Amino acid sequence: MNAVKVSPTMTDAGLKITPEQLAQMGDGAIAYVRQMRSEDIQLAFPQIGEIEPGLRLFALLSADGTPILLTDSRDDAIANAWEHDLETVSVH
Repeated sequence: MNAVKVSPTMTDAGLKITPEQLAQMGDGAIAYVRQMRSEDIQLAFPQIGEIEPGLRLFALLSADGTPILLTDSRDDAIANAWEHDLETVSVH
């Protein structure tokens, strides 16, 4: 998996927000779904253990990137977020 360096975000008001501050703002309230290959999941989350290679999976992650759920269905990941009162956001 390629790491992407995120620089501080500039809002309309000119306020700089660091990625860490942004993650804390959404802690416990915001989550995002990320499609990943099984090989990338093992690299990002080695505690997962062995997964069959070549699978397309969906990870539900908290605002700070902590994994919440791993599934083979995007709909299941979103449903799990809703069940736990998490707002899902789109990350590009």
